[in-house]
Amino acid sequence: MNSLSVRVARWSARHPWRAIVGWLVFVALCLGAGSAVGMNSAKTADYRVGEAGRAEALAADAHLERRAAEQVLISSRSGGALDEGAARAAAGDLADRMRRLTEVAGVADPLLSEDRRILMVEVSLKGEERDAKDKVDALVAETSAVQKGHPGLLLEETGSPSVSKGVDQQRSDDLALSEAITLPVTLLTLLVVFGSVTMAGVPLLLALSSIAAAVGLSMVVSHVSPDAGVGTNVILMIGLAVGVDYTLFYLKREREERARSGGRLSSEALVELAAATSGRAVVVSGMAVVASTATLYLASDVIFSSLATGTIVVVLVAVASSLTALPALLVKLGRRAERRALRRAERGKPARRVRGESGGGRVWSALLRPAARHPLATLCVSVLALLALAVPLAGLKITEMSRDTHSRDIPAMRVYDRLNEAFPEQRVTHQVVVRADASRSGEVGAALREVAERADADPLFTGASRIRTATDDRTHTLELKVPYLGNSDEAYGSLDRLRDDFLPATVGRITGAEYGVSGDVARYADYPAHQNAKLPLVLVALLLVTFAMTVYAFRSVVLGLLGVALNLLSAAAALGLLVLVFQGTWAEGLLDFDSTGSIGSRVPLFLFVILFGLSMDYQVFVVSRIREAVLAGTPTRRAVLDGIRSSASVVTSAAVVMTTVFASFVFLHIIEMKQIGFVLAAAVLIDAFVVRVMVLPAAMLLLGEASWWPSRPGRRSASAAEKRASSRPAVDVR
Repeated sequence: MNSLSVRVARWSARHPWRAIVGWLVFVALCLGAGSAVGMNSAKTADYRVGEAGRAEALAADAHLERRAAEQVLISSRSGGALDEGAARAAAGDLADRMRRLTEVAGVADPLLSEDRRILMVEVSLKGEERDAKDKVDALVAETSAVQKGHPGLLLEETGSPSVSKGVDQQRSDDLALSEAITLPVTLLTLLVVFGSVTMAGVPLLLALSSIAAAVGLSMVVSHVSPDAGVGTNVILMIGLAVGVDYTLFYLKREREERARSGGRLSSEALVELAAATSGRAVVVSGMAVVASTATLYLASDVIFSSLATGTIVVVLVAVASSLTALPALLVKLGRRAERRALRRAERGKPARRVRGESGGGRVWSALLRPAARHPLATLCVSVLALLALAVPLAGLKITEMSRDTHSRDIPAMRVYDRLNEAFPEQRVTHQVVVRADASRSGEVGAALREVAERADADPLFTGASRIRTATDDRTHTLELKVPYLGNSDEAYGSLDRLRDDFLPATVGRITGAEYGVSGDVARYADYPAHQNAKLPLVLVALLLVTFAMTVYAFRSVVLGLLGVALNLLSAAAALGLLVLVFQGTWAEGLLDFDSTGSIGSRVPLFLFVILFGLSMDYQVFVVSRIREAVLAGTPTRRAVLDGIRSSASVVTSAAVVMTTVFASFVFLHIIEMKQIGFVLAAAVLIDAFVVRVMVLPAAMLLLGEASWWPSRPGRRSASAAEKRASSRPAVDVR
């Protein structure tokens, strides 16, 4: 009763208005500080990995980097033959307007498609490639102005900046839809749990305020760890899930203690009891999520770092809210309930029954019966079922989700498809970058011309090429075109041909030359390779962190090993289910997606890390109840069954909330977000209703007292009982 969580809760309970106002001030300060400093978004250089990243860095140092570009397609509005004279006049007008823009670096000569039905004008932009989407509006305005001046023609704009802007807008709309689904369902779930609008609103309001504070703090933190554009997404997803869960754990325990005390304990004493039990579980769970998520930094990737930062910030804020604002709110609500109970007593009316008693219902007793009666058989059947779900994992194919996988609901993507169809030679560009001593400039130029000649004779290339040389003659670039989509086998084959054959046989023979291939396809190939190389390091660190946190929480090496095994089992089962659903085509209509035959490169690692952290919520809460009973003198077998049964309702409620939050992301258009939402929802359901109800109790029943090795809680409980028998208990009685 003297731990940090209890001391903080005690202060908040004794000074409720100070705690509540202090929390609101903290949220306001976080938002104010975030607004003042703004978000520091990741730059192009932050995304560079592998050979493609090194080549891009070489080109950027010599000011030969690729520029973001927009393509404007000019065609007949009627869909018939193109009036080339009118089209070229419109192209000239467009070029003049574009060149006057400060955002534009240059405008290429118009290019006519082979069928002479579309004229294309390419506009290059100045500045950072990642910032180009913010400059699109100015270009679109000029395109619209030209369109008005040539009503018989159709002008459509696309390009990486337009697509990125469209994706951002779609993501924003999708998140609004996700919130519209999640918030009502979460509120309804909490209403069922507590039977009170006021009590149901507390977890939701605290979660939303935690999210607001975390968004502000993430802006401040982004100046240390740049945001990759996904920080707010993960804050909303994880923040609502853990924010409601932590409050739910704490609130449920307070209600149980209130029901058990029958009005004999004050609201302050009830809050302290909840803080000593569920409050500690919340702190340990939060620290476990933070420690697990921190392993993502080992991936050395700006996107994973951004995901980790968002998760860590929102979890820490959610823990803080459950230790400060929540106890204060519970005391205020408890005092109001006490006044109502007193008025009812004065009127001679019976006291209202407080919902929240432990004990579990018939459903959970039935679910636990197999583990209680036949633990070995239950364990074997459950593990075999989870392993069966994990079987599809053997066929896992990881790829980087490219621009070609974006939803066609984005207008720029539909124009992009027309561009690829009309100008196949513009689909993919490889950039070969070579840096050598200036004295070898002639050798490098000759070698690159030989590469171009080899590509000209290869059907994987179009034959179009361009060589550029830096002003200091040290860096040279060669651009080669490929007439295949960026996610096609042919595009990857052309990259392999360059890296494995053409370059080693040419520029590779020049002494001291540094070289590499960059471009979209090179990025798509190098990013998964980079992640695969980092995966073992992250997983080993994750397993060690999970083991250490479990041992710390329960003083048991056996439970630490068991926790790691259960997390691996549930993660493998969920990932196998993901492969089964998304790498095939049978669920496309059901979940509204077009299968790429692969899983996004970020999904598996993100799943393992986040799931290991979130699983600690259930692990800590359930096993804490079991250990609490054992320390009170209950035999381990009875403690396991009673602990799981008593925590069943809150685990169910928490699982429903988390599943709702994650499942709402399945409705998003972005395929990688769909996959993340689906796999996290599936993992939570598997973890809550199979692992914690079937596998965990069966394993602990079979292990018996050995579950706690090397600690001896049974002996400590006997000693504690003797001390209690010889001393007078101090109870806060009203």
